[in-house]
Amino acid sequence: MRRDLEHLPEAARAELREVVRIVFGEFEDALAGRNAPHRKAGRILKIILFGSYARGDWVADPIGRYFSDFDILVVVNHDELVDGEYWSLAEDRLVREHDAGDSVITPVNLIVHSLADVDRQLKRGRPFFIDIVRDGIALYEAPDHPFVRAKPLSKQAANEEAQQFADEWLPSAGNFLKLATGARDEGMMKEAAFLLHQAAERFYHCTLLVLTLYSPKSHKLNFLRSQAERLAPGLIAAWPRETRVQQRCFELVRRAYVDARYSPHYQITVTELDWLIERVGVLQNLVDTACKERLADF
Repeated sequence: MRRDLEHLPEAARAELREVVRIVFGEFEDALAGRNAPHRKAGRILKIILFGSYARGDWVADPIGRYFSDFDILVVVNHDELVDGEYWSLAEDRLVREHDAGDSVITPVNLIVHSLADVDRQLKRGRPFFIDIVRDGIALYEAPDHPFVRAKPLSKQAANEEAQQFADEWLPSAGNFLKLATGARDEGMMKEAAFLLHQAAERFYHCTLLVLTLYSPKSHKLNFLRSQAERLAPGLIAAWPRETRVQQRCFELVRRAYVDARYSPHYQITVTELDWLIERVGVLQNLVDTACKERLADF
């Protein structure tokens, strides 16, 4: 794989070195004291930068408040090591470092797969993984663990699979939006916020599945949004970012997956819900358009 980072500013390269250090350190801590063979022998085989910073088309727009994230694929040596219990420490540490604004300024999105799974995805012709192998940059790579050669899908097979994703995920996401509206009308504010999160999450998963035949197993709305907007920039219009009120509303729906269900301190007003319902409706239309355009391209 590529290893060149010369196209990045030195500050970004320093951040990425710190990201690699944190990922290794927190993974080692997560494995400490584990006795199962796959845990004791757990290894990181590759850490790969992909997305806009690898391609060289990252965005830093302080006026529109849109900034690209670091997208990182971590490849491990066993399927069971992709479980979130091994990565929550690293993810939490990266969030803290970003919030502190010192050594890691850029938000970091981690996805974790085993080498065997990535190879399976390449053999099945998943464009997401084919693009990573082609365009990604290895920040760390253990010797003697190459990826298999990809086998691209035929256009017909890709179109059929993408159509199946659209047929399943678009109606499902729309149903959650209807349920959220009904909950709002019944005065169930927290439930409405949670259902809106589910609607938005599913619209983003739909976008990723139709456009790349892959979506990460994540409920993190900001992560899914950044991935989907990278592929379909038209989706950026769903969430205005100019004012604090707009940013707060997105933060409310982002937090709703956990806090609206479990936190007694989570609060959301009817006005905020109304705005969020409107914006998720806009997202629905934009996702529908993006999916139809991609299916037509196939």
